[in-house]
Amino acid sequence: MSIPPNSEEFYEKLKEQLYDTTHWPSEYLYKFIVLSDKERITKLEDIFDNLGAVIETKESAKGKYTSVSINVNMKSPEAVIEKYKEVAEKIEGVISL
Repeated sequence: MSIPPNSEEFYEKLKEQLYDTTHWPSEYLYKFIVLSDKERITKLEDIFDNLGAVIETKESAKGKYTSVSINVNMKSPEAVIEKYKEVAEKIEGVISL
């Protein structure tokens, strides 16, 4: 995923929304789409390893893409955003939903 030019502005707005709508710590649902490549999916799962995350994957109808849903208890909006940044940095072509 390429980081948009105003990514810090985006993350700041997300942080405000998360503080306004949720009591922390709280469960958070991440959703990503990646190419159906075992290595990319494993990298994504590894980022959330040791956090007690529940991870579900589902291939697209043609099998080219895989959606990955990750439900995990996070301590704060800052922790949520750090994971988004880590995923964007480590996994080429990932789409965050």
